[in-house]
Amino acid sequence: MAKSLGIFVTSTDSLPHVMGITKAAKAKGSNVKVFFTWKSTALSKHADFPALCELADDVSICVDSYQKQGYAVDDVPEGLDPKKMATQAQHGIIIEDFDCYLSL
Repeated sequence: MAKSLGIFVTSTDSLPHVMGITKAAKAKGSNVKVFFTWKSTALSKHADFPALCELADDVSICVDSYQKQGYAVDDVPEGLDPKKMATQAQHGIIIEDFDCYLSL
């Protein structure tokens, strides 16, 4: 069975790292889940965000943090499934269910 990697993103300068790590993990057959919270939710407006949504197995963002950064809940980022506008429970899933955990 392939390993799994959960990436918890809080910083606004980490998208290139998230992309690179996700590409490497997928190339090794890993299941990758990425969760954006607090200020990193602004990365959902980056031009590369839709590509990350395609590459990773699961991408979600903290909707409360998204709102606190000034975005409207109904302004779903390109590439993101509206159901993935979620709560911190997504972070809990990474901690509980994934083999490896990375915080950026």
